[in-house]
Amino acid sequence: MRVLPCGPDAVLVEVDSLDEVLGFDAAARAADIAGITETVPAARTVLVRFDPHATGADFLRARLTRLRWAPRAPEDGPLVEIPVRYDGSDLDEVAQALGIDVAEVIERHTAAAWRVGFVGFAPGFAYLVGGGDGLRVPRRTSPRVQVPAGSVALADEYCGIYPRASPGGWQLLGTTDASLWDPSRAEPALLVPGTRVRFVAVGR
Repeated sequence: MRVLPCGPDAVLVEVDSLDEVLGFDAAARAADIAGITETVPAARTVLVRFDPHATGADFLRARLTRLRWAPRAPEDGPLVEIPVRYDGSDLDEVAQALGIDVAEVIERHTAAAWRVGFVGFAPGFAYLVGGGDGLRVPRRTSPRVQVPAGSVALADEYCGIYPRASPGGWQLLGTTDASLWDPSRAEPALLVPGTRVRFVAVGR
């Protein structure tokens, strides 16, 4: 674990895995350390923001280094079903990369026990884990200038759904009409950390 300075009011904690991120983040929040205003978990880091009038980076670094914590898997949260049309531009390439046919890709994707590990990139974009090596594919060598909203995609160990049209380099499996981000809802993001996700095939 490394604790690095990150501007005048934050430090960045680097670890080796998402399970370690979740374990450290839970421990930091449970410790209720004076001066911490927010923790932001990501794939291999936790950003710890603090009030510089209440504490300092050196003190906080020493305190965080002494924390007792252990890796933990994403917690079980509510289940959200996402209907998917498996019509993605990269579906055939994904099947070829995995050495299986398209039907098997769809079967593996719908059978996997996905969970939201963390959120980022864009409002409502959740990084889902749980597909295992059976769905692990690299990013595209050439990112697209624009990926349509609702695109369901894979990259490395993650699955994600683009909440709005944006550039992207993930492998596109299909599309969904699910609303991932709606500021008018009490909880704007449909998928938050811990949420369990089941993909349901509704056609191609």
